[in-house]
Amino acid sequence: MSDRDEVIAAIPAFQRARVLVAGDVMLDRYWVGPTGRISPEAPVPVVRIQKDETRPGGAANVALNIASLGGVVQLLGVVGRDEAAGKLREALIAKQVLPTFTETASCPTITKLRVLSRNQQLIRLDFEESLAVAGAFNREDYLASFKTALADCSVVILSDYGKGTLADAALMIAAARAANRPVLVDPKGSDWRPYRGATLITPNLSELEAVVGPCPDDATIVAKGTKLRDELGIDALLVTRSENGMTLLAPNQPPLHLPTVAREVFDVTGAGDTVIATFGAALAAGHDFGHAARIANLAAGIVVGKLGTATVTQSELLRAIRRQHEDDSAVLAEDELLERVRAAQAQGQVIVMTNGCFDLLHVGHVRYLEAARRLGDVLIVAVNTDDSVKRLKGPTRPLNNTDDRMRMLASLKCVDWVVPFSEDTPLRLITAVLPDLLVKGGDYRPEQVAGHDVVSANGGQVVILDFHPGYSTTRIIERARG
Repeated sequence: MSDRDEVIAAIPAFQRARVLVAGDVMLDRYWVGPTGRISPEAPVPVVRIQKDETRPGGAANVALNIASLGGVVQLLGVVGRDEAAGKLREALIAKQVLPTFTETASCPTITKLRVLSRNQQLIRLDFEESLAVAGAFNREDYLASFKTALADCSVVILSDYGKGTLADAALMIAAARAANRPVLVDPKGSDWRPYRGATLITPNLSELEAVVGPCPDDATIVAKGTKLRDELGIDALLVTRSENGMTLLAPNQPPLHLPTVAREVFDVTGAGDTVIATFGAALAAGHDFGHAARIANLAAGIVVGKLGTATVTQSELLRAIRRQHEDDSAVLAEDELLERVRAAQAQGQVIVMTNGCFDLLHVGHVRYLEAARRLGDVLIVAVNTDDSVKRLKGPTRPLNNTDDRMRMLASLKCVDWVVPFSEDTPLRLITAVLPDLLVKGGDYRPEQVAGHDVVSANGGQVVILDFHPGYSTTRIIERARG
């Protein structure tokens, strides 16, 4: 697929997503205040702390992102027997995340303290001990909790920050795949053999290059990424590339390069968490890799405009989608149309569809299309291609080519999406779309309309609208020639 990406029609039905997140949980702590002088003790700024804020971080931030989108999420992690664990648990429950923690007396809850002034991070202090050492926590109990939790999810996310919680990643992936659960991995380090057999891995470009070597351009990313994907026996690779967007290498599909949609980059902290969380939630809601990647790319563009570890809401995604619609053409290829339709239907939107040649667009057409649009939430106009029009209208038609006719229709406020079809009737396209309402103008009975049977069988309805008298493309042509 080309770098031009179709615009997303609607967000997935995230409330249907049930996701299990396992990995390195931590508490992100922020001390914030003004600074106006240098310490007399050392050449460092003095910050007068006015705000102390805590947020779940690491794998916990992945879980928060899913909950923020409306998904159901359970989180498995390892914490110490300390105050930080209590704060982490309390914060997660308040955000509708179900925490299932394995406690250890050997290590503290991983805590990262950031000191900020004037929206700038001055220093970060980490409180942690490695969970990778033998005996740091009960790995058997953690693995048993993971296997039990598989029954209540449809997608698994392993969030690896290299702290040791996922020391048994290979066993976890095997258990999840045996239970027929897709496994998404946010990797760490340069040895990805423990992730063998995962469904999808989501490295950033630096992480990928640490494994495969320099990737200076798209072609190298595709070549080396595909080779690595095949060597590890994973289904797909999603590479996040900062200002260059992201690249999806999915099975039996051409590489999908998605340009960044960020309007302003303020802080990239936690952006990878948002990407894998949104991708996983979209996948759990029933969408394919391509659509999940597009939604994740949109979410990443939002979250980098926020300070620190942050989440994205459904309303923010909807606003971003509307912005894309403002900037992007409504003229679509058929595969693009079908993906938008499925996303819109998942949101409960009523899909209206009509078709025609629309050779000379006149006010009668406009009034008819406006009436059709009022019947639902989205209006699709299917347009006969030039060869199709010639077969129907004769060798002197059309007067305007397919692209021009579709562009004119797309400029109308009442028209959401325009798509061409090359057959004499749109029956095949209607069968693929399955609109809620199939609209036709003129003196027809519903059973005479192409596609009426498949729409009705799917629970839809055929609606006949009157054409406005006095308007006809043929009559306009005759007057012009007269």
